[in-house]
Amino acid sequence: MKRVHIGLAVKDLEASIRYYSTLFGEAPVVQKSDYAKWAPSDPPVNFSISTHCGERAGDVHFGVEATEKETLGEVGDRLEQADLKVLEEGETICCYHRSTKSWSLDPDGNRWEIFLTKGETAEFGSGFDALEEARTAQAKAAGE
Repeated sequence: MKRVHIGLAVKDLEASIRYYSTLFGEAPVVQKSDYAKWAPSDPPVNFSISTHCGERAGDVHFGVEATEKETLGEVGDRLEQADLKVLEEGETICCYHRSTKSWSLDPDGNRWEIFLTKGETAEFGSGFDALEEARTAQAKAAGE
C-alpha cells in the first residue's frame, strides 16, 4: 500500500494545527513543539507541518509513503527505469521518524520523497544536502 505525503512549512504552528485538525476532522497523530502530522484514512494522506521544513512558510515537498519494503523499491525502480534520477538517502532520521528514503525532483524542481517509516524518534533530524544541490543544478540548467 502507498499513501501520498505532503510536508508543509508553516509560520504559526498552533494556528496551523487548529486549521488542519478542523480540515481533517481529527487531531494530529504526532505533535511536537515544531512539528505535527496527520494520517487520516479519508482522504488517505500523510500530511505534516513544521516550522523548519523549508526556507520559508509555504515551502512544500511531496512524497509517496510505502507501507512495505517491496513497495518502496517498486516506486524507485519505476523512476529509474524511466531514466529519472533518484537520489538515495538511505537510512535517516527526519521529522521525528526513522526511515529509509530516496528523493526525486519533478521537471519543475518539486521535491518528492519515497520513504518507508520504521518508527518514531525524539529528534527532528536533518535535511538532505544532496537534494538541495540537485535542485540548484536543475534550476541553473533551466536558466532560472
